[in-house]
Amino acid sequence: MTNGWRLERRQGTSVGEVAYDVHGQGPPVVLVHGTPTRSYLWRNVVPALAERRRVYVYDLLGYGESEKWEGQDVSIAAQARLLKDLVEAWGLEDPAIAGHDIGGGIVLRAQLLEGVRFSRVALLDPVLLIPWLSAPRSSTWHVIEHAGAYESMPDHLFGAFFAAYLGEANSDLEEAAFEAYLAPWLGEGGRRAFVRQALQFEERHTGEIEPWLDSVEVPVLVAWGEEDGWLNPSQAPRLQEQIPGSELKLIQEAGHFVQEDAPEEIAKVLAGFFSGDRE
Repeated sequence: MTNGWRLERRQGTSVGEVAYDVHGQGPPVVLVHGTPTRSYLWRNVVPALAERRRVYVYDLLGYGESEKWEGQDVSIAAQARLLKDLVEAWGLEDPAIAGHDIGGGIVLRAQLLEGVRFSRVALLDPVLLIPWLSAPRSSTWHVIEHAGAYESMPDHLFGAFFAAYLGEANSDLEEAAFEAYLAPWLGEGGRRAFVRQALQFEERHTGEIEPWLDSVEVPVLVAWGEEDGWLNPSQAPRLQEQIPGSELKLIQEAGHFVQEDAPEEIAKVLAGFFSGDRE
């Protein structure tokens, strides 16, 4: 629906209905976006992966084209249960997977606490190590503290806020990409959905994962934008140390949204990692 990017399919789960699509043929790989984006984030990565793999992309519950409603649970914990439901509904056995931002926390929570089996796990600028809900993400705190104001904010003012908010990530977004990420949050329903997901950010949902990181037995790639303005890149080697045998790849001249800043490099890195190749 956005610049040629469409999610043509719907999948019901125990926590709600999501929009998704499948590209290519071969061993399965699932791509999980984070906040405040949508599956559109992977648009320049999917074609390269789909040359040799069957690629599943979806919008998180409460995001993009997936269902949104009042009282909805869109927390990291709920999204991990959703991921488990999707893997089962799609009939996938030990798929490879990549998660960005809160998508990283969702992926590892699904694996370590929900019992989902993955063959390989790629974590891109992941929301995992505490503290992550702190001063560097001051805009998020402002939304949490002034939720009512954001829910009633006119679209043009919310758009200005959203531009500043994404700007803190230190990524270079094209206008089309910015509009694609903003669109689902416009209108009263959209703004309320945006506030809803912000209010449900809880560090305990990743804190519950940390004690289990050293039990991960499958290959793991940690990739991080060296200029990430949201999550300090110093977390990357810390995370690598906590996951035995994991690989670390720093993406030069890239901010938090590495798929936007370095799509060709990310596609190459992921394709190599999922095939078992080492640079």
